Amino acid sequence: MKAQSSSLFSWEKVKFGGGLGANFSNDFFSGTIAPSAIYEFDQIFSAGLGLNFTYNRQKDIYKSTILGGSLIGLANVIPEIQLSAEFEQLNVNTSFDNNTIATDKYWLPALFLGAGYRSNNFTLGVRYDVLYDNDKSIYANAWMPFIRVYF
Repeated sequence: MKAQSSSLFSWEKVKFGGGLGANFSNDFFSGTIAPSAIYEFDQIFSAGLGLNFTYNRQKDIYKSTILGGSLIGLANVIPEIQLSAEFEQLNVNTSFDNNTIATDKYWLPALFLGAGYRSNNFTLGVRYDVLYDNDKSIYANAWMPFIRVYF
């Protein structure tokens, strides 16, 4: 008699999502692609990984590339309320068109704690970066609304 092996991992519990962003204005462009995947351990807890790539360009001033990843944890305390924690580590590389300003390269950590209203695969909420650095962050401020979708 052959022993049956059972795997705890199931691809049916993997959900894919992410974000796309674009911003255009006078001589400015910013584009972001941020795919992510989570594994649903049960109806309450999920965890996963995300990637982030952003390109910014202000004509005749600067351009920057931002590349990084994140670890995501989600908890659906009740079906309609989702709590989240996301640790993000980004590499920021900015070069200026004016050669008198040095290129700026650094690593930027962020730790977002959030809460949102959840309906099926969609969550609408707000998150706060507890590691926010006003001088280095790529985000306008520590508070950030979000829409999260996983399929």
